[in-house]
Amino acid sequence: MDELWTLAEGAEAAVREVGGRLAAGRPVEPTPARTAAEAAARFAELDGPATAELRERLSALYPRAGWVPEELDGSVPGEGEWWVCDATDGAVQYLLGQPHWAVTATLVRDGAAVLTVVHSPELFGAGRTYRAVLGGGAQLDGRPIAPLERELAVTVAATSQPPRVADDPVALRRAGESLSAMAGAVLAVRNLGPTALQVAQVGSGHLALFWEYGADAGNLLPGALIASEAGAAVTDAAGAAWTAGSDSFLAAAPGLHADALGVLRAVS
Repeated sequence: MDELWTLAEGAEAAVREVGGRLAAGRPVEPTPARTAAEAAARFAELDGPATAELRERLSALYPRAGWVPEELDGSVPGEGEWWVCDATDGAVQYLLGQPHWAVTATLVRDGAAVLTVVHSPELFGAGRTYRAVLGGGAQLDGRPIAPLERELAVTVAATSQPPRVADDPVALRRAGESLSAMAGAVLAVRNLGPTALQVAQVGSGHLALFWEYGADAGNLLPGALIASEAGAAVTDAAGAAWTAGSDSFLAAAPGLHADALGVLRAVS
């Protein structure tokens, strides 16, 4: 446990430094990219150096862990130790000059997250940092966190979609159907940027619940560890234990979880 917290502190230092550099270079006005190719080129120009710095720092911090290659497209190996990271999580918001983006670093052991840091340099003005270790709890800016209980009808729920959800017609359909169902059951539904950050906010009570359809392990692992270590219920949309191979996801305050499952179970 102490070793994991020490690693988490080192990972936090790395992501905060990378995040600071990115924040300093973030466009105040929306990036003038008019085509997908132009947007991709601008993203690569910013994300490439940040990713390289993050990889160098984390590999030096814990050289036993490999680096999950981009070609795995969000999935994670089921064996061994790996760093799963995103130097610009929420790149769309970043390029639009919005504050809803983050830098994430997660150590995965045999397919499960054992430590994570999610740092949002501009959230709430001064920035916020979540971190968690398996079996050791979760923190926001160094303080323990817990979900906030409330009735489903007065909650703000959040959702998102995997980057290539259009390639998965079942997940795409379920996303649409669940949005209609959840919008009728809660106060409001929002998509507030990076998946990892939104799930982490369930753990701190800033959001009541988050759900998603489709395989999205790379984006879900950081927030899932934070939310579960904070005391939130984390499952798939049918109520089974969530794993990196699951095709749906739900994180909610414990008292809300059953009601949220009831809403999602109407989705075939």
